[in-house]
Amino acid sequence: MILFVAAIIAVALVYGSLRWQSVTKTMHAKLEAAQFPIESTRYDSKELDGLPAPVQRYFRTVLTDGQPVVSAVTIEHIGTFNMSETGEQWRPFTSIQRVITKRQGFVWDGRIKIMPGLTARVHDAYIAGEGILQASLFGLISLANLRGTPEMARGELMRFFAEAAWYPTALLLTQGVQWEAVNESSAKATLTDGETTVTLLFRFNEEGLIKSVRAEARGRNVAGEMVPTPWEGQWWNYELRDGMLIPMEGKVAWVFSEGPKPYWRGRITRINYEFAQ
Repeated sequence: MILFVAAIIAVALVYGSLRWQSVTKTMHAKLEAAQFPIESTRYDSKELDGLPAPVQRYFRTVLTDGQPVVSAVTIEHIGTFNMSETGEQWRPFTSIQRVITKRQGFVWDGRIKIMPGLTARVHDAYIAGEGILQASLFGLISLANLRGTPEMARGELMRFFAEAAWYPTALLLTQGVQWEAVNESSAKATLTDGETTVTLLFRFNEEGLIKSVRAEARGRNVAGEMVPTPWEGQWWNYELRDGMLIPMEGKVAWVFSEGPKPYWRGRITRINYEFAQ
């Protein structure tokens, strides 16, 4: 009987993994199918004329003239994720993220080890204008399935925008980003995809690199409802990759009146770029 139960569990786990992989493959196919051609394929520093001073300094620091524009990127991460809304229940995760810069989109496929033998699978995605959040135990038992609302679309486009420090050519004026001066160390940036428009505040450090990115109201999932909440990502440990300076480590937090509540801490273990032709 024990062997029979163990066999049933093993078959179920294999089935759940294959089912999750199939869903991931379908999401990737939809992401690739929505891709647009990129017209301006190389960075030219002349396009910085008229941009806010800290934005000009950033691009001159992380890019060099003639840098090919990123069309897609595959990123692998490791880190910890806080499973608690109120406490500190940090659990290790690994993930693979596929990003397309035009039409903007991504699929984040994460595995969070809740406890020994218990793993949550998570899809966080923005595909062809739709925001998606799916979570499941072993790829079998659904924990969350949110998608299709304007709030989800805005939240996931914000994530794409904030993470553009990993693919900095996506922040150029020629790629559809509008910049507005705030002060000598920060600027607001606006991005529109279809019917969705988002604006984030970018803060830069003394070296001219992106230090943090903030949204004043991003949808936070509370018992299945999206509650607008200030949200911030921070980046550090910049390294040169394919001619671009990018942050290798970061953390993300919801910002409450009593202070920030981090929920994601991670670092890049591998990154592979594809460039516009």
